[in-house]
Amino acid sequence: MSFEVPSELEAELDELTTHYPHKRSASLMFLHALQEHFGFISSEAEEWTASKLGLQPINVHELVTFYPMFRQEPLGRHQIKVCRTLSCALAGAKVVRDAFCHKVGLDLHKHGPQTTPDGLYTVEFVECLASCGTGPVVMVNEAFHEHVTVEKAEQILAGCRGN
Repeated sequence: MSFEVPSELEAELDELTTHYPHKRSASLMFLHALQEHFGFISSEAEEWTASKLGLQPINVHELVTFYPMFRQEPLGRHQIKVCRTLSCALAGAKVVRDAFCHKVGLDLHKHGPQTTPDGLYTVEFVECLASCGTGPVVMVNEAFHEHVTVEKAEQILAGCRGN
């Protein structure tokens, strides 16, 4: 296996397993740490985790595919999250998401997160960004945007292009 975890991270994870009665119990913490370091969980990372914790790779893969916070592909440099919860949906979240997808060349009909081939943008619907009275709400990386319209989406993208 060509997948390598930096020795410092591996040491942290080894120490972490001592806090659990069973190695398996550290699975989620391993995945969080690996995703934080690598940006996503590759199949090689799943296999490495399974090997370290004495599990079958399918046991780790089940976790990665069950929990929505784990990514199986790298994210774009600009992560565009459009709230799709009821109040944002009623305020036009789908139109806003479609505008972002159209402007960066992504499929308007595909479900789940999508990343542009150049790795610049990832666009996805997310659940509640906790500003129901100001929808549609969008987060781009850590920047929060309220009352987003198609025009405002274009301005947001123009700001991303400058970075």
